[in-house]
Order: sequence, then structure tokens, then C-alpha cells
Amino acid sequence: MDSLGDRLTGEKVYQAWKKLKPIVHQTSLLTSHTTDDLVGKHVYCKMENQQKTGAFKFRGASYKLMQMTDEELTNGVITASAGNHAQGVAHAASKLGVKATIFMSEGTPLAKVNATRNYGADVILTGESFQEAYQASLEHQLKTGATYIHPFDDYDIMAGQGTIAMELLRQEDRIDTILVPIGGGGLISGIAVAAKHINRNIRVIGVQAEGAAAIYDSYHTKQVKKLTQVDTIAEGIAVKEPGKHTLPIIQEYVDDIVTVTDEQIAAAIIYMLERNKTLMEGAGAAALAALFAHHHQLRSRHCGVIVSGGNLDIGNMQRIQELSEKYKPKKVKSYVAL
Repeated sequence: MDSLGDRLTGEKVYQAWKKLKPIVHQTSLLTSHTTDDLVGKHVYCKMENQQKTGAFKFRGASYKLMQMTDEELTNGVITASAGNHAQGVAHAASKLGVKATIFMSEGTPLAKVNATRNYGADVILTGESFQEAYQASLEHQLKTGATYIHPFDDYDIMAGQGTIAMELLRQEDRIDTILVPIGGGGLISGIAVAAKHINRNIRVIGVQAEGAAAIYDSYHTKQVKKLTQVDTIAEGIAVKEPGKHTLPIIQEYVDDIVTVTDEQIAAAIIYMLERNKTLMEGAGAAALAALFAHHHQLRSRHCGVIVSGGNLDIGNMQRIQELSEKYKPKKVKSYVAL
């Protein structure tokens, strides 16, 4: 195993899982005969939208803070986030009595901003996307000396997120494929390393929004691709460039990456809401959208789908419904073909 393995290993994720077990929710697996029939596979949705703070990010943030020294904790923590990492860091910090400062883009849904403030963090809104908020947070960190908690490009964060796979494969050991949304790559890095540690034959497939496909482009061209702008309803995965640490791990451990359109994401949100009475946000719906869009090409009998979060700004529901209507003709045609 090369140096990547020394930094993020299955054993490291396993140790993170043991430490986090008393703190995080073991989220449920949602199954549906209707979904199984539509895609011709047994589908298991790992419902991280039911995690504390409404998303998987609480796992990585909690594990990162556990690894910090008392001196580092005294100086406080700082980060930038599209929203869910912000809430994860804010909640984890509040449990330890640590001061947290969070930079978020101006377009972040108000529900996420308010939730982050309610956990006791100082929130600073700046820039049009994650990248601008990130740059501003780095400059502020130099002035304060607070410890930076990166939302994805950190091995402790990845290990914490990877504990989802440790849980998932204990809940259902027949899973042969896992679909995982990708923004900066922290979630899929942890899941891929953990899943291959348990069973090297498990296929891990990443999903990006078509309008924010930096890692998709980088993975398939084998060159680092950076975007000048992103445009997707899945703001939780709207990241302009791959992580320096995550991309090599993804290239080594992930079997494929696909993209989905905003219409496909919106249709998945409406489907889950109508059929299973469960709310997913855009990023949280990406993997299910990929299952519906690409199931014919998916060699799987038992497919795990990571529903990464449910912090949807309800004010966007009308737009989501309109987008999903645009996708319906394709969706119906695809389903009828089964």
C-alpha cells in the first residue's frame, strides 16, 4: 500500500466508526418494492438525511474535533461550507464548548444559515459559491489562529464520513454496489476506502451534478479540472475544483463516476417525497437520481444508495416541482421499458 493508504486506511475508518458509534445516529436503510421494481434491483437507501443536523457531515466534523488537542480546541475552529458541513461543525463544536466561525456563500439556503447559527456558531456570508467563501475563511483563519476544519480535503474528515459504509455493510452484507454523491470528494473517499476494506469486490460509483462536474471531468480525463462557475440545484455538491487529497483516492478506489441533470435530481426528490414521505435535498437526491437514470448500465443486484442530506430550503419546492415535470416524459419512458 502506498502513502495514500498510510493516510486513509480501512483500519482508520474502522477506528473512527468505533469512536463515533455512541455519538452519531445509526441511520436506517429504507427499502421499497416500488423502487426495486422500477430499476430491477434490490435497493437500500442509507438515510443520512436522518442524521443529527440532517446530513452526514456531523460524522466527519465530530471525528475531526476528537483528534484535536486541548490547545487547538481552545483557539476555536473555523471553516467554510455549503451548509451541511457548517451545521456539523457547529453542532460538534457546541458539544465541546468550542467557538466555531463558519463562512458560507451568500446563496446558501436560509434554513441552513439559521440552523448553523442556532447551534451557536458565528456565521459570515460572503461570495457567490463555496470557493469564494473558502478563500475568505482562509484569510480570516490567518488572523485568528483558529484550527481550520476543511469540509472534505482532510483525512480525519474522510475517515468520519467513511463510517457510513461500515454501518451500511453491517446492516446489509449483500450490497455489491454503492452510489455516492460527490462534491469535493470527502464522502466518497471515506466510503470507497472503507467499502473496499470490507469487500474489495464492492463497486463504488460516484455521482456529480452535471452543472458542477469538476471531479467527473478530472476522473475521466486523468487531469485536474477546475471550473470557473457551477450551476445546480444541488448546492451541497456545487464545488468548483477537486480536493488535492480526495482526487488521488477517488482515482485509486472509485470504480466509475456519472453525472445527473437538475431535472433528474428534482424528479428523485419528488419521487422520494411522494412514495416514501421523506425529504431529500438536491445533493442528497443525486445518488438516487443516478440509479433511476443509469440503472440499465448498472451491474448490481443489491445496490446501496447514499441519501446524504435532507436540509432542503422549502422555498425552492416550486422550482423543484417544475424541473421534475420537465423530466417526467423521459422517466416514464425509461420505467415502461422495464
